[in-house]
Amino acid sequence: MKAVIPLAGLGTRLRPQTYSKPKPLVNVAGKPVLGHVLDLLSDLPIEQYIFITGYLGEQIEEYVQSRGNDLNAIYVEQKERKGQSHAIYLAKDYIDTDLLILFVDTLFEYPINRLLKTGGDGTLLVKEVADPRQYGVVVLEDGCITRLVEKPSAPVSNLAVIGAYYIRNHELFLDCLEKQVTAGTTNKGEFYLADCLQMMIDQGAELRADHVGVWLDCGSSDNLLEANRYLLKKSHYVGGQVDNSILRPPVYIADSAVVKNCVLGPNVSVASGVNVEESIISDSIISEDAILSQAHLRGSLIGKNARVQGAPVRLNIGDHSEIRY
Repeated sequence: MKAVIPLAGLGTRLRPQTYSKPKPLVNVAGKPVLGHVLDLLSDLPIEQYIFITGYLGEQIEEYVQSRGNDLNAIYVEQKERKGQSHAIYLAKDYIDTDLLILFVDTLFEYPINRLLKTGGDGTLLVKEVADPRQYGVVVLEDGCITRLVEKPSAPVSNLAVIGAYYIRNHELFLDCLEKQVTAGTTNKGEFYLADCLQMMIDQGAELRADHVGVWLDCGSSDNLLEANRYLLKKSHYVGGQVDNSILRPPVYIADSAVVKNCVLGPNVSVASGVNVEESIISDSIISEDAILSQAHLRGSLIGKNARVQGAPVRLNIGDHSEIRY
């Protein structure tokens, strides 16, 4: 099996965090979103990872290498953001076996090895949603997908594709992908996988859907904080140096962080190299090497190497920023 992971989006909904780092490297519950995804995939027999990078793509390569897992990884640059299928098309020369396509806007809980036991030509992971108009959705009949519709104006189903696709019939998939891109089959100027997969179905492919229990959006600041709350319930961890402080679980404090004379939590993640003193912080994400003093924060995102002193209740500041009150 090979895994294709598209990472070229600009992450505009997460600015200012994404001005200086790719969206998959934004922290949540103690590690970048991409780190959670790679941890999930570690149990699969993936022989090669194909990362589709874009803006600040060199940071993706640096992070993957820093994990020290000796992944067989290659990096393909998507210079023009023309959509999902276009991103996968750039990797077509490397696809010669079963294929897992995974977008990292979201995190999910699912026994990932179950994909290997599914039949047919492929499986898409889905989740019921209240408003399907902002997602690609599937229509099912006897467990098989009969239609895929991208962001339907009139809902045809409430089963949203979460951005995880396991393709067994990679030959047919590549053929349909080639036809889609060559024909210029787009939706509002973008090549969507829904159109490619619909072509597969129209040619007789059996694509199935499997449900996930938990699906977490990490694409905006509010949703990122919500994901942080959920994940911390399962990954409460206190490392580093914690002196004369009150911790209200759940929290995550990295081994190299320093916390002195503080009240932290609930739902606070403190990344490596952070130094926090004389502060009261709840429901917030503090990124690497930030320094906070006399801060009173709630519902905040603090970027890498940021400096905060005496800040008010809520902040969203990017890397290398400085706030003093």
